[in-house]
Amino acid sequence: MPGFVLLARDRGDQAPAIRLGLTVTKKIGNAVVRNRMRRRFRALGQLILPELGRSGHDYVLIGRAGGIERDYALLEQELRKALRKVSR
Repeated sequence: MPGFVLLARDRGDQAPAIRLGLTVTKKIGNAVVRNRMRRRFRALGQLILPELGRSGHDYVLIGRAGGIERDYALLEQELRKALRKVSR
């Protein structure tokens, strides 16, 4: 089970921007843990979305329990897989 849930939505406008939203609830941990998870997600988005994201789409990453303990490389693989699946 991945460390996040990915939601994607086509905005329907002609703007080429790819936007990323992040959500990590208090169930995940205290503020330090949640902020660390958001930083990791933000870094993943900056790395992967220009490559695999579609222009004119909004993406939301929702952090799940256990996602903070995951290796960064594993999170990267999971996000690449999720973006490919959503793009179909």
